[in-house]
Amino acid sequence: MTMKTEFAADALAGRVILVTGASQGIGREAALAFARHGATVVLLSRSVKGLERVYDEVVASGAPEPAAVPLDLLNAGENEFNNLALTIHREFGRLDGILHCASHFYALSPLSNQTIEEWMNQYRINTVARFALTRACLPLLKDAPDASVLFVGEHHALHPAAYWGGFGASNAGQVYLTTVAASEWDMHPNLRVNLLLPGPVNSPQRNRTHPGEDKRERGDLADLMPHLLYWMSADSRGRSGEVLELDLRQPRG
Repeated sequence: MTMKTEFAADALAGRVILVTGASQGIGREAALAFARHGATVVLLSRSVKGLERVYDEVVASGAPEPAAVPLDLLNAGENEFNNLALTIHREFGRLDGILHCASHFYALSPLSNQTIEEWMNQYRINTVARFALTRACLPLLKDAPDASVLFVGEHHALHPAAYWGGFGASNAGQVYLTTVAASEWDMHPNLRVNLLLPGPVNSPQRNRTHPGEDKRERGDLADLMPHLLYWMSADSRGRSGEVLELDLRQPRG
């Protein structure tokens, strides 16, 4: 299908959307884009300074005032996730979407050099925290008239390759999580869950995974935003359980 590229300024008006990894990269750009289109954004990151910067950017844009929640997903447990959901309910009375951008990556290396701790920590953030945070917020999402959960993943979730080890495996877990959640939620027509793999885009994580890559060989974050707006807006209602791969790179002449 042809992707919609333009959205009304009020496309997300009245919605409350939680964005993880909101202090930089895709999460930051998405939070700003959602706010520009009328959403009240709940910014989540472990970086307090990063959250403050994005909070100020949203306020300066004239968008609805956001909320900023510092939370270290690596160490968060049941109480922290449940308290976050309670805070959102208390402050806003609703939650219409979650964009999962927070991700954890160590380094490309052979399996023989990877440690149990590295695998556990990457699974903890890239798979387990996404499940736990979504589960804590599920009652709010079920009550929303139109709710969307979108996992932003990585290409190697579908394409195993040497040296990607724990990072690729933990991202592959998101494919399973998306499929199971969509199946379990199919009796809720107001609720959808999908996984988006952006491909190579200019982001801090891409800089770490591909340090020598020419940035001209990547897509721009601005070109990713219409896809995120689509999946967070009513336009994507009824589509659930999908795993979508993008390639936003521009052809070079």
